[in-house]
Amino acid sequence: MNLTVLAASGQTGIALTRQALRRGHTVTAIARDPERIALPDSPNLRKVAGDVNDAASIAAVVDGDSVVLSALGTDRAGILLTGAQAVVAAGPWRVIWLGAYGTGKSAEVAGEGAGVLAKVLGDRLADKVEADNTVLAAGGTVFHAGMLADGPESPRRRTVGLEAAPPFDLGAKVSRETVAAAMLDEAEAPGFPGAVALPLAE
Repeated sequence: MNLTVLAASGQTGIALTRQALRRGHTVTAIARDPERIALPDSPNLRKVAGDVNDAASIAAVVDGDSVVLSALGTDRAGILLTGAQAVVAAGPWRVIWLGAYGTGKSAEVAGEGAGVLAKVLGDRLADKVEADNTVLAAGGTVFHAGMLADGPESPRRRTVGLEAAPPFDLGAKVSRETVAAAMLDEAEAPGFPGAVALPLAE
């Protein structure tokens, strides 16, 4: 498949890009500074400059044949919604978006941990929720991951819908490699179109 990875220079973006190449896909990797995409050159890898604050730069790369996997993250409110709007406006075939467990549609099933997360996120919470809803309304899949960590892909990983979501445990971790693998599974074989999915380590 031809995949497009947004925010490809971050840790999760690197994991998505590396695993996609390993699976035999062709990848267009977008970052504000493509030189920060710390992966070796490959015939199946194209590194391009793009910034979600410049919707035209996203539209120049994304089209109706694109499957976009977003690892966009930020510590500033407004960036995620801006990014989601830019991606959706570019009209991709599918969007697979990384969100946070315990926010928006997963807040109720997450339990008490969602309240703690809301306090941590502050004014970024509404940005996350609105970005997720923008992607979901366009038929995309939003992955609500728990606390991200380094480490290998879990051999016992699984992906579930909200109806099978466990309570949110602030002490539980899921590796970025595990999350990336789950997102790529969804790209290859859609199981949660227009819905929230949870990547679990076991």
